[in-house]
Amino acid sequence: MNPEFLTGLNERQHEAVTLPHQSALILAGAGSGKTRVLTTRIAWLIQTGQASPAGLLAVTFTNKAAKEMLARISSMLPINTRGMWVGTFHGLCNRLLRAHHRDAGLPQTFQILDSQDQLALVKRLLKAANVDEERFPPRQVAWYINNHKDQGRRAADADAYDGDTRRKQELYAIYDEQCQREGVVDFAELLLRCFELLSRNEILRQHYRERFRHILVDEFQDTNRLQYQWLRLLAGGDNAVFAVGDDDQSIYAFRGASAANMQELQKDFGIETVIKLEQNYRSHGHILDAANALIKHNERRLGKELWTDEAKGEPLRVYEADSDIDEAGFIVDEVKSLANDGVSLSQIALLYRSNAQSRVLEHALFNAAMSYRVYGGLRFFERQEIKHALAYLRLLASDEDDGAMLRVINFPARGIGNRSLEQLQESARTAGVSLWTAAKALAEARAPKTADSADLIPHPASLKGIPAFVALITQMRNATATLPLPEIMEHVIEHSGLKAHYQGEREGADRLSNLDELINAAAGFIADDALEDTGLASFLAHASLESGDNQAQAGADALQLMTVHSAKGLEFHSVFISGLEEGLFPHENSLSEADGKEEERRLMYVALTRARRRLYLSFAQSRMLHGQTRYNIASSFLRELPEKLLKPVNRARLFGASSPRTAYPSAGSYAQAGRGGKPPVVREAGIADTASPWRVGQNVTHPKFGAGVIINAEGRGADARVQVNFYRDGSKWLALEFAKLEPA
Repeated sequence: MNPEFLTGLNERQHEAVTLPHQSALILAGAGSGKTRVLTTRIAWLIQTGQASPAGLLAVTFTNKAAKEMLARISSMLPINTRGMWVGTFHGLCNRLLRAHHRDAGLPQTFQILDSQDQLALVKRLLKAANVDEERFPPRQVAWYINNHKDQGRRAADADAYDGDTRRKQELYAIYDEQCQREGVVDFAELLLRCFELLSRNEILRQHYRERFRHILVDEFQDTNRLQYQWLRLLAGGDNAVFAVGDDDQSIYAFRGASAANMQELQKDFGIETVIKLEQNYRSHGHILDAANALIKHNERRLGKELWTDEAKGEPLRVYEADSDIDEAGFIVDEVKSLANDGVSLSQIALLYRSNAQSRVLEHALFNAAMSYRVYGGLRFFERQEIKHALAYLRLLASDEDDGAMLRVINFPARGIGNRSLEQLQESARTAGVSLWTAAKALAEARAPKTADSADLIPHPASLKGIPAFVALITQMRNATATLPLPEIMEHVIEHSGLKAHYQGEREGADRLSNLDELINAAAGFIADDALEDTGLASFLAHASLESGDNQAQAGADALQLMTVHSAKGLEFHSVFISGLEEGLFPHENSLSEADGKEEERRLMYVALTRARRRLYLSFAQSRMLHGQTRYNIASSFLRELPEKLLKPVNRARLFGASSPRTAYPSAGSYAQAGRGGKPPVVREAGIADTASPWRVGQNVTHPKFGAGVIINAEGRGADARVQVNFYRDGSKWLALEFAKLEPA
């Protein structure tokens, strides 16, 4: 007799759920019901007596997923799930270490450091060891430690191939000693300490192998090296590992995740049959066909083909925008149309590759008075790095802004501690002046009494960093007094130390992109003909207004904005994927990495499969970068989608693998494009500009290399040449005299 909870499973799902006691790999495509399969498998094992609730181990990647899994099990079986070992890697390792703290060399009440606590500890150790934080930024040191722990390496085994890495290795050892003294562990330590405990303690290892005969793992493609080793250690000869994952959705290589673990699992556990869950319950057929066609370009994959019983649905709409502003306007108009057709805003998602892209989109939504929510992140003007930059600008604009001064006086760190700030605030209160005025008075009091004397007026030693800060702000104020707004931004970001600070962070690239986007915001602000005042004070007021009111409250109906990474696991009626330009999506940073382009394609696959009914793809001919207009080529991912599945909304010409495509020069090739954004004319052989047949941005064809676009030009007469970005063969310089180019 089949339990009721098996009703409704399709053939492949039923096969996976009712497998006998053996290790298995379940290749679960997007929207194929993997969570249902995993939880139903647990219920099946308990219901049939193959495992007790306490006799199996289930690993998830988020606490939310673990809670959902337990709730589903409770709905299928009348059991108490409280004692079940269902949780994240870190949560399960914490539970095991608590139970065996003595064997693990930890106090019973050991505490767990979050990322901020860990960073604070690293800063303390660097200060105690008299280490230069500019040479060894605390975040970089913390990343070095965590990265080695995630690889299963202690300090003695860490990289040490030059002076800097040897010093980091020493700091790692000092950090470990300090954590042991204080009885604390960081997140990476939880897994490493647990792995080491089970590795050296055979009795304990055998105990848990006998207890957990069934080990189930969700999102297996997201496991890193140490997590996989930990699972192998727990799974002895008679244990069955039930791994559910999708190598086509492996998008966290930057966190150490490796889709190759799926192949390793097959080899290490002798798995001969992979069960593929390919029936999709989410999307219409055209969306799935597009996703299948795209992902087939990846060579290193296990392979599957999503299909659905649903209708084919609508084709994917493609919009070619003149600019990022035009793109944002199109999206707003389409969202309004969808809303008028009865689609709730909360069922519409706007996806982008980089957080920095949200600024232009948020601006358009703000102007349209449309409610939105930034999922898994902050609105543009609320992001830490933006608020820091704006605080510097506020202080340049007004001496009286105490809030701005408190925010940046010691950021980046310049040795001004809480005690110094308390004394400065007390001086300001006593004198009835602003913090800046009090700080300036202190700086003047520290100046030499005479031009010949280096004698300084006595002052508290703890206040020594304040005069340097006053000098910094004064220098920036003087240097930017006559600069246009975008150049003020550039100067402040560079000279305040913000740029150098975030360059030293492990994931600082995203923050630097946001700071670049702030420069773009300033350039767009001064170009707005509707504004009478485009000065600094007016821009700061504009930023304050945009930072607030349109972010929807929890539970309110609002458009969902997010990066593609944040969208994984979610689904929506309608999805917009914006910024589909080469260098942006796929991201230029990925192209230098071995698996970079394939991971970017998996990310695009994830984006496509978020949509249930309608999907929009958009790209822009030009986009603001560093305050300048840059010209872009349409993403190569668009060319990998079948023509029959696409519907151009305007002039977008994206069809046919060998036919010319609408394309524009890449951002990196346009050093000579000015702030006005007009592409320069190709000047060759003395022909007047207006008469020249060649222009940067022009589509051309070549008898050997095929279709391409002119992206650069140099020289005159017989030396004149152009740089053409060919779709098939990449970028090439060609002498105009022999180029044999023809207009496309």
